[in-house]
Amino acid sequence: MEAVDHFEAEKKVQEFDETKAGAKGLVDSGVTKIPRLFVHPPDLLQQNNNDRHLGVPIIDLKGIDQSTARRKEVISEISKAAEAWGFFQIVNHGVPYDVIEEVLKSVRRFHEQPREAKAEWYSRDFKNKAFNNFCNADLKVSTPAGWRDTISWQLPQFRADESNSQALPDVCRREFVEYSRHMTLLKEKLSILLSEALGLSKDYLSSLGCFKSATLIGHYYPVCPEPHLTLGTSKHSDLSFLTLLLQDGVGGLQVLHQNVWVDVPPLQGALVANLGDLMQITSNDKFKSVEHRVLATSTAVPRTSVACFFNVDDKLKPYGPIKELLSETNPAIYRDNISFGEYLKYYRLKGQDGNSSLPHFRLVH
Repeated sequence: MEAVDHFEAEKKVQEFDETKAGAKGLVDSGVTKIPRLFVHPPDLLQQNNNDRHLGVPIIDLKGIDQSTARRKEVISEISKAAEAWGFFQIVNHGVPYDVIEEVLKSVRRFHEQPREAKAEWYSRDFKNKAFNNFCNADLKVSTPAGWRDTISWQLPQFRADESNSQALPDVCRREFVEYSRHMTLLKEKLSILLSEALGLSKDYLSSLGCFKSATLIGHYYPVCPEPHLTLGTSKHSDLSFLTLLLQDGVGGLQVLHQNVWVDVPPLQGALVANLGDLMQITSNDKFKSVEHRVLATSTAVPRTSVACFFNVDDKLKPYGPIKELLSETNPAIYRDNISFGEYLKYYRLKGQDGNSSLPHFRLVH
């Protein structure tokens, strides 16, 4: 009986994916109950006493290039936030407000097109296609699914220019290219600040190739008819070195801090920075990659966000704890030969099952 149920579940997933309509298509069809593949177990939906007295750190980058004292202050703030939270919001980061607004509008514009216009872009061929439109990247690996649709743009060598922009749909091409250009400038600044926050030379993380490639993601969370039964995005940590997230004003993002779900409220013009698994590995657990999730949208307005994931471009290059951070009292916690390709393969096969991938790569002491 269990085998039959599993077969039927896989069949339902396949049938849903073949519609190429995503969660937005279900909303457009007028569903009042969400399909079973989106229903999450009650234990994963628990709010866990969200403590509203806790707040994700907000770091102001203003003045870091004009004052040595101000720069040291910001580096200290980043170090503390990276160690205690793994999450922080940044303001005065240099990305113009109109660029922020336009890229959010372009993501919504794409997802709110008729199904036929989006279907030609529907794909999970992340290896060969620069641009993909899909509902849950790991839909066929793990369920339940998140109540969201996504577009992604792969930027090899992180060339934020016109070099592969023809792979983008017209409705978001100009906005994605412009936003990516600003992400290029900002990631260089943050790479230096994070290196110094680790007590290393300012070009250290850059020399490791930690930010050479990037993926730009545009999430769209349709209004959900049964938000109490699902999540927009399941609990997970990012596999990247660093993620920069732009969220609109709807809200729903939460970070797991000291075993408590804490809201990350939208802050106009701010970017949410969160460290990924590879940053935790290379920092030997000094900086944390923290689990987070997105609640299903229960308001009358869909949620839109744009995330930029920074990674290496060489999937075979081995990584491990940075030698300069190790000592007799701080021995290596992870293997020193973990390639991004190996980590990515394990991460994707495991899927977003609510468990971290990090323990799989730890050394046994």
